[in-house]
Amino acid sequence: MAQSLFEHGQIRTTLEKARNLKPFAERLITLALKAAKGPTVSVRLSARRQLHKHLGDRAIIPADHREEYGLLSDAKRERVLRSPSGRRHRAGAPKGRLSFTAESVTHRLIETIAPRYQDRKGGYTRLIRLADRRVGDHAPLAVVQLVGDEESPGSITKPRKTWRRRKADARYAFAVKAAKGSAPAGGKKPAPQAQVDTTPQSDAKPAQDNAEQRAEE
Repeated sequence: MAQSLFEHGQIRTTLEKARNLKPFAERLITLALKAAKGPTVSVRLSARRQLHKHLGDRAIIPADHREEYGLLSDAKRERVLRSPSGRRHRAGAPKGRLSFTAESVTHRLIETIAPRYQDRKGGYTRLIRLADRRVGDHAPLAVVQLVGDEESPGSITKPRKTWRRRKADARYAFAVKAAKGSAPAGGKKPAPQAQVDTTPQSDAKPAQDNAEQRAEE
């Protein structure tokens, strides 16, 4: 499980196994830091030996050559997996007539993963408990991942709207447009109209004559 974690960056397993794997993987990363940046040669060699003892030496096929590896014969696969491409270990560099060679998980841990945590004093892995459970025994599941290998939130796409949601949005937009069209320009209330005197002229003249006669009297 630790080999798979260092190869893929994260693994999914049961919660109990994840809790046991997390401290073990962090101790291996600490040993890899000593093997890469130890104060003396003896310290670096001792840390490398302990990594080989606890971690093993799994061969990792580069992602760009996995399809080509599947087309090779058994004899060529054995050469790709076991051919040393470094001084005393497999570094994943081409050698001889081979277009590519496998990389050991120990080499990847020391040369690729450990340098990312030089300024970190622990907490190299993260445990995320999942809501799913394993089919069969209903055991709780969890994900163990290396810190820094998690996916960015920017890769998450916005969910597509359903037909019902699109129809509701269209109705709302039509109602807003209709309301704006019926309202007066500028959003102001219409000015009140002036009252017009509708009294007939024939009725208004006799009343004026009577007022003048009373004034003479």
